[in-house]
Amino acid sequence: VQLQASGGGLVQPGGSLRLSCAASGSIFRINVMAWYRQAPGKPRELVAAITSGGRTNYTDSVKGRFTISRDNAKNTVYLQMNSLKPEDTAVYYCKVTNILYQDYWGQGTQVTVSS
Repeated sequence: VQLQASGGGLVQPGGSLRLSCAASGSIFRINVMAWYRQAPGKPRELVAAITSGGRTNYTDSVKGRFTISRDNAKNTVYLQMNSLKPEDTAVYYCKVTNILYQDYWGQGTQVTVSS
């Protein structure tokens, strides 16, 4: 099983980035796909999640700015990040959970918001 995250980078405040994470290998029936982030010296936190039925959940600090979506045919989850702020700077990780409650993590992609 492999989760390949991409799309991170350096962006100015107010800018946008789109993260992608493609899952491959033998993952039995993916249920929830999610993005987490971890800033230096802070614990990893849930940013957004989406179920197989399309129900979404966001942490309060990103509501109205970030949008999570998924392509079930491609086992891929996306995170569109708009109006980025310096406090969004972190390593972003994708995670998928199957119907057996098994978790698989991606390797992380760095997002830096700075002028």
